[in-house]
Amino acid sequence: VQLVESGGGSVQAGGSLRLSCTVSGDTSVKHCIGWFRQAPGKEREGVATAGTYGNSDYADSVRGRFTISQDNAKNPVYLQMNSLKPEDTAMYYCAARNPPCGLRFAYASWGQGTQVTVS
Repeated sequence: VQLVESGGGSVQAGGSLRLSCTVSGDTSVKHCIGWFRQAPGKEREGVATAGTYGNSDYADSVRGRFTISQDNAKNPVYLQMNSLKPEDTAMYYCAARNPPCGLRFAYASWGQGTQVTVS
């Protein structure tokens, strides 16, 4: 599958952004879609993942502020980010894998990323 992220930008602390991940290619399999981020000089970390049955998984650092959603398999997967903090500044990537879903698993397909900067 191919993934394309959009929606990044610059925002002040306390603001909101919504990222989109458009999935194309072989969508005959219900993929797990996850959002990850990497800040300069830091390791990549999992942010949120949407499961195939509506269950979601979030990193502790974003739980309660970020929401992952997908209306159906043909729509983009969204990451709604509220109450943004400067420490949320990073390149955000979406990724796909076959089930099982969850942040602890390795993801096979990756997008190019979209930059989020919080000041």
